[in-house]
Formats: sequence, C-alpha cells, structure tokens
Amino acid sequence: MKRIYFAGSIRGGRTDAGLYARLIRHMQKTATVLTEHIGSPDLNISEQGKHDEEIYSQDTAWLRESDMVIAECTCPSLGVGYELAYAESHGKPCHIFYDKTKASLSAMLKGNPYFHIYPYEKEDDIYTALDNILNEQ
Repeated sequence: MKRIYFAGSIRGGRTDAGLYARLIRHMQKTATVLTEHIGSPDLNISEQGKHDEEIYSQDTAWLRESDMVIAECTCPSLGVGYELAYAESHGKPCHIFYDKTKASLSAMLKGNPYFHIYPYEKEDDIYTALDNILNEQ
C-alpha cells in the first residue's frame, strides 16, 4: 500500500480543512496517509501543543518514508512550499492540486517541471486525478 504525505495549509489558513478531510478519506481507500491529521477540523496553529522542532522532525521523517507527496495548494502556505522542496530534494514524486477559480499557483511551482500540477474547477475533478495517481504502477 502506498504511503502518502498529504500537504495542506495549517498556519497559512484552515479555510480548506473540510476539503482536506474529504481528500484524505478518499486516498485512505487505497493508500496510507501519513498526515491524516491535516484534515482534522480541530487542528489549529498550536498543532495540539507540539513544539516547532517536534513538528519539523516528525514531518520530515514522514516525508522521507512516504512514496509520494500530494499537496492541495489553493490556500498559500510557506510550510507546504517547504515540504514540496524537501520532497523534491529527496526524489519523492509531487502532485499539486489547486482551485484555479480561487488562486494562482506560484511560478516557483508551476515553472518547475519536476512537479505534476493539477488545476481544477470542481472538487470532483480531483478524485479522478487522485485515482489515476494512486493506481499508477
């Protein structure tokens, strides 16, 4: 079973937390999501009392053990950008989703041929792409 590092905004804003939860539930049908807490509506900027160093250590460990990164980037997040760069430096496939009716994706992501970019207009479009990604190989 594939191990997915799902990335979504936490400190950058929790507007899309409900979407994250739905995407995580969908991926969990066929994969292990190492960061399922990202979809929790109770997650807040204090991340349940963990210190920043603990969060960094745990997240980078999960990134290293993952098979790929799937990121929802509609809500801009410095942390998600860092996670994507970290994953790229470790050779992890990276799939980036964003709602093109709500946001413009950074040129640093769109201009990098390493990243697989999936602009969408409807949430249903994401599930088809996710199924294709998770069924590869």
